Amino acid sequence: MVGLSSFSYLFSELIRHSQSRVTAIGPLEAKLDAAGFQVGARMVDLISLREKSGKREVKLKNVLVLIQTSVFRTLFGKSADALAQYSSDDAEEYHIVDNEPLVNRYISVPRDMSDLNCGAFVAGIVKGVLAGAGFPAEVVAHNTPDDDGRYPYCTTYQVRVTAVDVRAREK
Repeated sequence: MVGLSSFSYLFSELIRHSQSRVTAIGPLEAKLDAAGFQVGARMVDLISLREKSGKREVKLKNVLVLIQTSVFRTLFGKSADALAQYSSDDAEEYHIVDNEPLVNRYISVPRDMSDLNCGAFVAGIVKGVLAGAGFPAEVVAHNTPDDDGRYPYCTTYQVRVTAVDVRAREK
């Protein structure tokens, strides 16, 4: 496990490096997402070997619980705070909620980039884990501060998987 100060320094350098190559928030978040995807793709193997004796989860809900607990605990020292499911006819949608994300805690964002959410890095990690488990999905990070101000950096990771893919995989 990497110390908090080391992680903070490396993550701030990743943001600085990525920011120097773009001029807008969208491309910067896309670069953070791509970097996170690489981490997530490798986390599937690591978690499978450490906790599942090399066996992989084959059900989407189990993979999401694994992400909420084991992946978050391994990377950030704590589990994500909630996992909720929303369904429609064309897609399966899940929300993973982190009330105090480490990636947003020590980041000072310039005024011209006030909409930047560094949670895009974690969204990439979630996307990479899901892709490695055979569930390609779209994952987007949203700032969702609570009304009473206890969690101003709360982030919700919206996971959207098409129902056709999910139903085929679940069988």
